[in-house]
Amino acid sequence: MESKKAIARRAGVVYFVFMILGIYGEFGFPSFLVSGDAASTAANIARSEFTYRAGILLGFVTHVVFIYLVVVLYQLLEDVDRGQALLMVLLVAIGVAVALSNMLSRFAPLTILNGADSLAAFSKPQLDALALNSIQFRRAGAVVPLGFWGLWLLPFGRLVMKSGFLPRILGVLLMVAGFAYIAGSTIAILTPEYRQAAGRFLTPLYLGEVPIIFWLLLKGAKTQS
Repeated sequence: MESKKAIARRAGVVYFVFMILGIYGEFGFPSFLVSGDAASTAANIARSEFTYRAGILLGFVTHVVFIYLVVVLYQLLEDVDRGQALLMVLLVAIGVAVALSNMLSRFAPLTILNGADSLAAFSKPQLDALALNSIQFRRAGAVVPLGFWGLWLLPFGRLVMKSGFLPRILGVLLMVAGFAYIAGSTIAILTPEYRQAAGRFLTPLYLGEVPIIFWLLLKGAKTQS
């Protein structure tokens, strides 16, 4: 049977890969969107369509890795509190489903700009505007899975705090990050005009998720008598 330490190390490796994929997906690709300029946005997508499609594929891979990560974390923590561990898996599964549904809208600009026969009645500026609006729709919808990225950290944090083989402070930091994600999602849905201002305060709190990644990767789990 695989030891807790080995499972924890495996979780750390998967968590680290997930973090790198997430960072690269967020910051490694051009945004394509030129705010208020539909023609330039359409030109950016047409000029770098392969890159745009690669971003979609990376998003899919990232969410697959996320599912594998929560399965490994479940194996690590199920003996601590199986109910909380199942809740953690369920919240990730729902969040991934919502995120992938939102990600499907990334195909809309490609369909619109590639000139399907059914869109022949629309002029080029109208098609560009539709493509721009579809991108803005996806970005607006991204705040919903953001809430789930916070919700799953709450049972995860509680499990870490109760585990006895991981430092309690890591669980506290996870819960702080979880509440920050939930707050960011709530603000973005209810009062989007304050989203940017709130983000400047909340972004440092998101980093509460980072320490456990390196702890699992480098330390694993403490051996219990």
